[in-house]
Amino acid sequence: MLEKLDEIERRFEEIELQLQDPQIATRPTELHRLGKARAEIEDLVTGIREYKKARKDLVETEGLLEDPEMRDLAQAEIEPLRARIVGLESQLKTMLLPKDPNDSKSVIIEIRPAAGGDEAGLFANELYRMYARYAERRRWKYEVIDHEESGIGGVSRVVFSIDATGAYSQLKHESGVHRVQRVPKTESQGRIHTSTVTVAVLPEAEEAEIEVNEKDLEISTFRASSAGGQHVQKNETAIRIIHKPSGIVVTCQDERSQQQNRLRAMSVLRAKLYEAEQERVAKERGDLRRGQIGSGDRSEKVRTYNFPQDRVTDHRIGMTKNSVALFMDGDIQDMVDALVQAEQAAKLANELAAASSG
Repeated sequence: MLEKLDEIERRFEEIELQLQDPQIATRPTELHRLGKARAEIEDLVTGIREYKKARKDLVETEGLLEDPEMRDLAQAEIEPLRARIVGLESQLKTMLLPKDPNDSKSVIIEIRPAAGGDEAGLFANELYRMYARYAERRRWKYEVIDHEESGIGGVSRVVFSIDATGAYSQLKHESGVHRVQRVPKTESQGRIHTSTVTVAVLPEAEEAEIEVNEKDLEISTFRASSAGGQHVQKNETAIRIIHKPSGIVVTCQDERSQQQNRLRAMSVLRAKLYEAEQERVAKERGDLRRGQIGSGDRSEKVRTYNFPQDRVTDHRIGMTKNSVALFMDGDIQDMVDALVQAEQAAKLANELAAASSG
């Protein structure tokens, strides 16, 4: 492990030297690449240096045991130092785990009602608000790309982006089927209904990562409309793009101009094509790209929101949170952290299993 830590520290020092080269300032692409590479390992290098210092301090403190005047003081410091070293080792092992290459990316989230009619549409809109409130709590920028209302305050589809470094690492486990159990507002006899909503969390793909041929696109325009079919604009500013080879259809109508809607729709298309390619590669390798807490597939039930019992349960990790209202107001960080930790624990178990079998 020490050899690997030394190698990472040397790499960090090399990057720092390169960034000090005046010539790099004249090459923006290389400057961006080096800056990103530095940021990716900066926290790890800080941990490595703390770990090395703690080991050095322990050796020096153990040396003081030979000095009668310093022995008692040294003995008092040795156990805390050993405990610190163990803690730092554990942190470093977690930080050294293979990372999802998309973890640092922004995200595009698509929410659709599934089973449950109007009630599913209402809950889909509430889930959108939950993620929007979560973004606000994190001070992350979010933008609506497409918001199709369904009549009584629900949606037939909502697509939005969250532009923040690391948003995907935090929200990727939200993909899947979200189930709600409650008495709908439209229920006159007070019966509890069960409805479902699908959530897809896609890493935002850059143009360089996904090349889209214009000849493969069928682009049409239409007038943006609100619930009930009433047109909110007389001009055809909304955009629909069909990617003919894959059959993927994306629409965007929430921007004010046709050009803005086209740019946002292309962003969604690239994200969907990128996700499809990643799923193809994952299937070829026979692995689960999102780790062992679940595939994140939209056919998989990931969470239940039980309003009568005032609890939210994530079925993959068996975690239950009380106060549905607070959770729906964006207070989801504890659940997010638990899912991230479960992914890390699964990766660590896999690494240990691979090491022992090797």
